[in-house]
Amino acid sequence: SKTVGLRPYFSEYGLIRHRVLVELTWLKNLSETAGIEEVPAMSAEARAFIDSLATGFNEEHAARVKEIESTTNHDVKAVEYFLKEQFAGEPELAKIAEFLHFACTSEDINNLSYAMMLHNARREAVLPLMGDVVSRLRALAHELAEVPMLC
Repeated sequence: SKTVGLRPYFSEYGLIRHRVLVELTWLKNLSETAGIEEVPAMSAEARAFIDSLATGFNEEHAARVKEIESTTNHDVKAVEYFLKEQFAGEPELAKIAEFLHFACTSEDINNLSYAMMLHNARREAVLPLMGDVVSRLRALAHELAEVPMLC
């Protein structure tokens, strides 16, 4: 119960979600690279769809990734296949789906995912709590400023 606020970051769901974010961000960056003609610049609609996949990722999606993983026996490949499924109904994205993991290793995806997990947990969960601790200590210091300390 004390660690419930860290579950979105430090759980299997959190790892899968961050892998999805890395893969989607990578594809968006490929589309912005002029030298990669096979992945043209995305329309606003395609970018919005990708952004909605990233922000709307949920436990049901993670369960689907785990289901795919039970067949592939490969965690990062399962994320790739999941995203290809999601792209299937979007013709513009379906055309470039094979570039989802282009020039990446699983280790690339995992390293970036772990780094994002730590960064996001620090920024969104740990630092706000630390701010609360500092505020409480500041209040106690003012409240007890006149109380003598005995050694």
